[in-house]
Amino acid sequence: MTRVAITGGAGFLGSHLCERLLSDGAEVICVDNFVTGRPENVEHLLTNRRFRLVDRDVTEYLHLPGPLDAVLHFASPASPVDYYRLPIETLMVGSTGTRNALGLAKAKGARFLLASTSETYGDPKVHPQPETYWGNVNPVGPRSMYDEAKRFAEALTMAYRNARGVNTGIVRIFNTYGPRMRADDGRAIPTFISQALRGEPITVAGDGSQTRSVCYVDDLIEGILRLLWSDLPGPVNIGNPYELSILDTARLVRELCGSDAPITFIPRPVDDPTVRQPDITLARQRLGWEPRVSVGDGLARTITWFERELAGAGQPQAA
Repeated sequence: MTRVAITGGAGFLGSHLCERLLSDGAEVICVDNFVTGRPENVEHLLTNRRFRLVDRDVTEYLHLPGPLDAVLHFASPASPVDYYRLPIETLMVGSTGTRNALGLAKAKGARFLLASTSETYGDPKVHPQPETYWGNVNPVGPRSMYDEAKRFAEALTMAYRNARGVNTGIVRIFNTYGPRMRADDGRAIPTFISQALRGEPITVAGDGSQTRSVCYVDDLIEGILRLLWSDLPGPVNIGNPYELSILDTARLVRELCGSDAPITFIPRPVDDPTVRQPDITLARQRLGWEPRVSVGDGLARTITWFERELAGAGQPQAA
């Protein structure tokens, strides 16, 4: 039986990975210290005999008994609200946490997969962004704790591959959305959905002309697992190349929510990327992967989940 460890396994993406790997017949060890992950994300998995939840900070020594076929390093704050609040923790999990996860993979002879990010491209001068682009990142800016943590994690992963012989892969994840996102995590889609359902003004940063390419979580998980079980070292872009402005995203969310909430504009954050779109040629050619869920369909599924969440929390929704 395949045995896998996932750091950050109780987070948004980590919990979906746990669920999918269990459904594929694997034994899964979920490692999380719940700084940004939530126990309720994996609560429904606790009755599965092939699932184990370990409360641990991966910046401390990481040892897990028994064999492992793969180590997926997904532990990190991943939204601006979280990494602005936890700048040092974000840098430490990208550096020391990555080293510990790589050390675990080396000790077990396991495949290692790093969850990196499109933020390694910064505010790109090349569009769309291929894996060969080195990026345009402000190393001392307000987002540097996240961007540089991931860039360092990529460098460390390649060092362990080249100097220590660890079988490694790197996935660069583009903006992903879906069930289990926190309404208060500061990212555009959960913010827009929550505001629209509550009948609150929908807040768009700047004039909303900046673009994002958003990928539904099920598509992303499929791409990640294809990369995990391949021999590609990466980095490999996994994301949906369908590009949409932030303002158009807000309008689409409002329409799908059946809301008449007004759209208002707030100051745009410093170093907020102007454009974002993955070049997924490598994933198409080497992994046979491309996204299948349309933005409209994915948003509708996500809105349904948020409606249940908000109703369960007793929060008012728009008529």
